[in-house]
Amino acid sequence: MSVSACTRIATLVGVALTTIACSQSNDPIRIGATMSQSGAYSTQGSAAANGYLLCQEHINRDGGLLGRDIEFIIHDDESDSERAVALYQQLIVDEQVDAIMGPYGSTLTEAIAPVTEQHRMVQISPLAATSSIWEQDREYLFMVLPPAELFLAGLIEMAAEQGYERVAVVAEDALFPKAAAEGAAQLAREKGMQVLTHYTYGSDYGNGGPDFSSLIQEFERTGVEVLAMAASSLNHFIDMAEQLQEQKVNLRMFGTSGAVDEFQQELGATAEYVFGLSAWEASLPNPGNEEFVAAYQERFDREPSFHAAGGYGSCQLFAEAVEKAGSLDQDAIRDELLALESSTVFSQYAVDERGYQTANQGVFIQWQDGEKVVVWPADVAIAEPRIPMPAWDQR
Repeated sequence: MSVSACTRIATLVGVALTTIACSQSNDPIRIGATMSQSGAYSTQGSAAANGYLLCQEHINRDGGLLGRDIEFIIHDDESDSERAVALYQQLIVDEQVDAIMGPYGSTLTEAIAPVTEQHRMVQISPLAATSSIWEQDREYLFMVLPPAELFLAGLIEMAAEQGYERVAVVAEDALFPKAAAEGAAQLAREKGMQVLTHYTYGSDYGNGGPDFSSLIQEFERTGVEVLAMAASSLNHFIDMAEQLQEQKVNLRMFGTSGAVDEFQQELGATAEYVFGLSAWEASLPNPGNEEFVAAYQERFDREPSFHAAGGYGSCQLFAEAVEKAGSLDQDAIRDELLALESSTVFSQYAVDERGYQTANQGVFIQWQDGEKVVVWPADVAIAEPRIPMPAWDQR
């Protein structure tokens, strides 16, 4: 019997007897979540789900949580907000899970937040970063990523150091990308740069992917030096890179709001010199990072992305807060997460009174010789950024 079920029964048959029964339960602690294992966000969501499952294995191997194993109940939300809402209602009301963890991304997190708040369930969000989600007086929602507005900051900082002045900012019409693009445009202006293009594209382009050809022609006409792009779908970054190559645009720097291995695997040499935000990399000196990378490679036969590390690290935070609280009481876990300052495989963690992340700033990578290397900030960089990038037809 789950603790949630015990709590409901206690209101009917008396607290004392059911408290004894629940405290002695050997049933697993059931943690409900959805992940985008199909649809537009499947690359990121599948990796995050793997992070949850690997964390489950390691916690259970090391003795469990509060003396019990944990068990993730993960449903595929198909990258769809309405389906995610229905599934979280199902997990909490019908399946009566003991705890909740968040889905992939800002769009789905914003959609389900009213559900978890209504049921007063703590939700650690592994991969949502849009500040507006934490500006609505929510009490049980916790951010792990750097804020979205900082996702392209490293690119702008490096461009400013190089003396570049002409910037284009492009964003998918979705919650997180628009916030990331706005942060990049604002920072560029603060540094005295010209934002020549600030363009948001919709999802009404059909099955062939977005057509950026007229936009790219504008880059050429205005002499854009730096292109900062924010999107939730990996395919959009790939589409942009391919179309930039087709038109042989002579940019100095091109950076995206998300760096994953699949970008380079799809594009090969076209990916060379492209920058990307990564909230985590295998080279970072985070505690347990080396062991996590090795275990993930062995378990899933591939290297982990920052989405996988985000799932794993968020699970670590949940476990630490539960152990400190000494129970699965949601208000007690909430209080521990608000006060917690910690370092996980994923990143440093600390939040303000809103549950809004204050300790994680992320890193920027660049594809160099087919490898993803950290180039910013300087204190964790393992290589110098290669700037300017060669013309697309010279790779």
